Amino acid sequence: MPSLASSYCGRLGNFMRRVKSLVLPVWRLAYPYFTATDTVSLPVPLRPMRIQERWIALGLASLIFGIELFKVTATVRLSYFNRDWFDAIQNKDEGAFWSQLLHVFLVWSLIYVTLSVSQYVIMSVLQIRWRTWMTKGYVDRWLGDHTHYRIGLLSSPGDNPDQRIAEDIDKFTRTTQSLTVQFLSSVSNLISFSVILWSISASFTVPGTNWHVPGFLVWGAVIYVGFITWLTHVIGRALVGLNFHQQRREADFRFSLARLREYGEQVSLLGGGEAEKDGLIRGRFKPLVKNFYAIINVRKRLMAFIVGYEQAATVIPYIFSATYYFSGQITLGTLTQVADAFLRLQMTLSFFITNYTDLTAYKAEVDRLTSFGEDMDRADAIRALAAPVVAAGDSRALSVRGLALKLPDGRRIASVPDLLLHPGEAVLLKGPSGSGKSTLFRAIAGIWPFCEGRVQIPAGATLLLLPQRPYIPIGSLRYAATYPQVLVRHGGDEIDRALRLARLPHLIERLDEEAAWAQTLTLGEQQRLAIARALLAKPDWLFLDEATAALDEPTEAALYTMLREQLPATTLVSIGHRATLQGFHERCLDMRPSSDGTFTLANARRQATAGALSEP
Repeated sequence: MPSLASSYCGRLGNFMRRVKSLVLPVWRLAYPYFTATDTVSLPVPLRPMRIQERWIALGLASLIFGIELFKVTATVRLSYFNRDWFDAIQNKDEGAFWSQLLHVFLVWSLIYVTLSVSQYVIMSVLQIRWRTWMTKGYVDRWLGDHTHYRIGLLSSPGDNPDQRIAEDIDKFTRTTQSLTVQFLSSVSNLISFSVILWSISASFTVPGTNWHVPGFLVWGAVIYVGFITWLTHVIGRALVGLNFHQQRREADFRFSLARLREYGEQVSLLGGGEAEKDGLIRGRFKPLVKNFYAIINVRKRLMAFIVGYEQAATVIPYIFSATYYFSGQITLGTLTQVADAFLRLQMTLSFFITNYTDLTAYKAEVDRLTSFGEDMDRADAIRALAAPVVAAGDSRALSVRGLALKLPDGRRIASVPDLLLHPGEAVLLKGPSGSGKSTLFRAIAGIWPFCEGRVQIPAGATLLLLPQRPYIPIGSLRYAATYPQVLVRHGGDEIDRALRLARLPHLIERLDEEAAWAQTLTLGEQQRLAIARALLAKPDWLFLDEATAALDEPTEAALYTMLREQLPATTLVSIGHRATLQGFHERCLDMRPSSDGTFTLANARRQATAGALSEP
């Protein structure tokens, strides 16, 4: 007996831990919205009203719950209609038959339909407001302070943040709301119909015996459904992990297809069609299919059990109460009421059974959102561990002091003991591939967290970094040309002039055309479009990380000459390997190898004659 008791306690403890592992993450995800202090404007007649989002959320939730309680009340009243109506049929009382139908059933059915439609509308409004608030919060955090970039630097980053934001937030808000309302309905029905069943079976004895068990039908329903619930969990518990992995494999497959579309030209030039087919089908799709078959195997057993249970549910109430009807203890109307109440109590207690598949999918959604939040926490943590102090200074020069550049695993790449960049000068940064040149740019821009030292930028100065492969956003070419200045509106003449100076006059007529410009434009055109952005932005500091490497030398020379003429006050810092670039820079810096295998920035203060630089 002690071992049996300890085994039962152990199983109960495991069950409570599983419940806690679902409820606590849901609470952490849902609580912030219902306590949100964001102020919104409501279009109230005569004068708009400002109110905090939490009061809207709590108000809508209260209406939903209140309506659900009224729906349960209507259901209980219809249960008594069912009893009285069938009693009228048994007694052949035509007047009572039509009176119950017209004065009770139609009225309460109309009330129930009105409540259901109103609840649907309110739930839809709450769901979209909740999703909007969560989506904005996740996007703000993901894109704020370069978190999205640092997540990619983690040793084991989570998969597909786009799916977390676009799909899982939507599913989470919708499913949380639906399951909560269903749970509230189940609790209300449990109380209401337990009272009905208890009052009817208060004097019943166990069939075939003289044992008097108060509320026999209630205890019968609880024991029966409890046993079925335990069997359901045993059969279907593997679905939690399988659903999580299925969503991940689906997202990986979609991402691979989207990436192939983006790099379609490169794949074609390399003749990589067969390799891509092998990677897509064998590497991505087959694991998806294998996991899907595993889900089928579990769900077919679970479905067979649940469908069988639901079929049995239609006759079980009558089996439990038939003895009392045939013995004359209850009327036909009471028998139907007992059957209806028992069935509803059974459905209420079967909340876990009927929603088991949805709950397993819901658990996977909650886990993915939780892990996404944890990834952003880790990304914030690595910035705090070792990052340069980027500060605004009184000096007009940009200075770097004691900077140590490292890889994510902690290995040192390069050192920059002392660097001073003066306003308006042009500086060329050279060095072997892998010597930390691009990483130095990232550190100055404040996005590379794996470094130590100090970077001081003149107060109020603006920086713009042009990488070798520019980012071309989805939208019109006008939007792509002015990106990332989303709050600045340039005149049409200004944009036209920038495109002409960047040697892209043929694109002027297509400014308002929306297309996949990253696939439409050549890499050289994309680099020239980035130069046009710099002309529009007029930054104080312009960093070009091999930003003209795809251009021929005459075009590159013309663009550098144009930049110096059009942006005379801008400090120009370039990374490049072509010897011709030296003629367009007044100073040359060099990343030189050290004895310990790292690189050090040498001759950082050396001045040279413009147009006649030599290797330092």
